[in-house]
Amino acid sequence: MTVDAVAPGGHCVARVDGQVVFVRHALPGERVVAEVTELHRGFARADAVEIIEASPDRVTPPCPYARPGGCGGCDLQHVAPAAQLGWKTAVVREQLTRLGGLTDAEIDGLRVTVEALPGGPLGWRSRVRYAVDAAGRAGLLKHRSHEVVPIDRCLIAHPVIQELPVLGRSWPTAEAVETVASTGGDVAVTALADGVATRIDVPSRPASAQVDGPALVREVAAGRDWTLPAGGFWQVHPAAADTLVDAVLDLLAPQPGESAWDLYGGAGLFAAALAGRVGPTARVTMVESAAEGVAAARRNLADLPRVEVVAARVETALARRRITGPVDLVVLDPPRTGAGAAVVRDMIAASPRAIAYVACDPAAFARDVRTFTRAGWRLAALRGYDLFPMTQHVELVGLFLPPAD
Repeated sequence: MTVDAVAPGGHCVARVDGQVVFVRHALPGERVVAEVTELHRGFARADAVEIIEASPDRVTPPCPYARPGGCGGCDLQHVAPAAQLGWKTAVVREQLTRLGGLTDAEIDGLRVTVEALPGGPLGWRSRVRYAVDAAGRAGLLKHRSHEVVPIDRCLIAHPVIQELPVLGRSWPTAEAVETVASTGGDVAVTALADGVATRIDVPSRPASAQVDGPALVREVAAGRDWTLPAGGFWQVHPAAADTLVDAVLDLLAPQPGESAWDLYGGAGLFAAALAGRVGPTARVTMVESAAEGVAAARRNLADLPRVEVVAARVETALARRRITGPVDLVVLDPPRTGAGAAVVRDMIAASPRAIAYVACDPAAFARDVRTFTRAGWRLAALRGYDLFPMTQHVELVGLFLPPAD
């Protein structure tokens, strides 16, 4: 088959006798032999197993497990790093057109690009969860499968994680092994079995490398130290937290005295950054539903008395008026499913002057773009960041503005 354009999910699209085929391990314009891996009504999935005519953007994957039938963690190791940015930019554009309802001219006006972060495409992932197979071997999962591929090294893992004694040994009772190499210098290894976390001693590592369930690790971002559970949520790229904070503050341009909401606030990263800009007398309200995140936020923001942490689901806090407008600024960083129409409408009803939306899924973001635009709001700026090199994932930060008076 001849491969056509890129598609969401790390695939390219091809057509054979009218059948749509989503092909992994391929590049646009290539002529390939592909092995069908799944058949569905209306489409099929396949892996490119032989490259007859290669794209000039094709490279040899640095990892021997990044191949058909191998580890499913990296979607784009066969793509040159610069071309990976173009691939992700094309996916963002396609989603904004197809799901967001934006015209080509509107997207051109946004000048959408995806920027690389410092550090290169390998050795960046500061949190890795290894699966364990029935034989007790640690590894990573195949694409769209629960089958574990035993490995001896993960090249996108942080160098400290690559050197940990996790791979190549037996884990007879564990279901998974979680590893952390924090920006604060802490190292954590936790074996999980039946929901129980077990401390693993790490040779030649400081005492902080010993983890027992809720033990804390230190992260450094936005000019502050943060403590959170080793298994708690934090951006996995060491430069991601600062990159996103800088983008949000640059787009929102907070002014002293302005009130702000931080929705889906996690450990409080954006709430702290906003508080630093709006000043000690302004009100900042953070909403988070996960008990672990709420506890971390209250601990990390204790020195900011004008920041209120609300423990609730965002949609519940808005619908039941746990938080109320008017408010000047909103920043939200929802899960992969996006904010959803109800949350978007409730944010708009609070009459903020600007909303910064941090998105980890272009499709969910594009669906929310359509809700904003139908309400008269506009996507005034959009930035893309390659927080996950070698994978199909991309992070977006969008600025939404209300209708002009």
